[in-house]
Amino acid sequence: MLATLPLLENSDFPPITRSRLETLQVNLGYRCNQSCLHCHVNAGPRRREQMNRETIGLVLDILAQKKIQRLDLTGGAPELNAHFRYLVSAARELEVHVIDRCNLTILQEPGQQDLADFLAEQGVEIVASLPCYLQENVDTQRGTGVYSGSIEGLKKLNARGYGKHDNGLVLNLVYNPAGATLPPPQAQLQADYKKRLAEQGIVFNQLFTLTNMPIKRFGSTLLSRGGFDDYMQLLKGAHQPGNLQQLMCRSLVSIDWQGYLYDCDFNQMLELPLPLPGNNRPHLRDLLQQDIEGRPITVADHCYGCTAGQGSSCGGALIE
Repeated sequence: MLATLPLLENSDFPPITRSRLETLQVNLGYRCNQSCLHCHVNAGPRRREQMNRETIGLVLDILAQKKIQRLDLTGGAPELNAHFRYLVSAARELEVHVIDRCNLTILQEPGQQDLADFLAEQGVEIVASLPCYLQENVDTQRGTGVYSGSIEGLKKLNARGYGKHDNGLVLNLVYNPAGATLPPPQAQLQADYKKRLAEQGIVFNQLFTLTNMPIKRFGSTLLSRGGFDDYMQLLKGAHQPGNLQQLMCRSLVSIDWQGYLYDCDFNQMLELPLPLPGNNRPHLRDLLQQDIEGRPITVADHCYGCTAGQGSSCGGALIE
């Protein structure tokens, strides 16, 4: 795989600093039942990295001590971590809002048949990847059969009450472009998704549009096809300074499967650690003892992916 970090480090991205910490985004491991082209984590069925019970205990300690109210679980497929349900249940007992970044097909995997029931019982918000409402596009990007499995998963969630506005069971979808382009306007695309999925009896709350990051699997593909420089020019040319104040890294800490800290999930994949004085690789244990508000954030050229156009974050577009 071709590395993109050497092409990103010498950056003119504007300096930014942290605000109050509101979200822990925890990567529970890289194992996944899919291997998607745009995946910046390089997740797949053969990956074996997984957060252990001790590290999960530190996550819960941080939530309690720092009074953080949002836990964002990602992977791989986070549900494949052996301690996923323990972490969700313990966080909910702390009255923490839990988000599960679900790929939908995991709901049909052996041993996960009751997953939808568990998520509904715990009141977990689901953010589900569905890169298009058309079968051909989804199967091209994510693999043959993924679209039908995703539709089945959505129907299963709807049957448990997800996506209906009156019961608190939130189901949001995520769109990634199929190639080296910026996402279209989020509100317009959301209307298209709602219309097309309603034809199959499916409802959801919101659609989040995310920009593909020029790192890991997607970045390597750009390099091998000679499109990396053009994509970076697209991102930089579409930079909107007004997006800087709303960047997710200002109020979020990303935690890898070993418990090490990063400013965001993308920096985690590039192995760019959260900067702390005298500590080249800060861990959850360090976060228990320090306040990081006001600290600088590590930036590189991939950060333009979050400020281009309408902006991009784990919660979708930054501006309409």
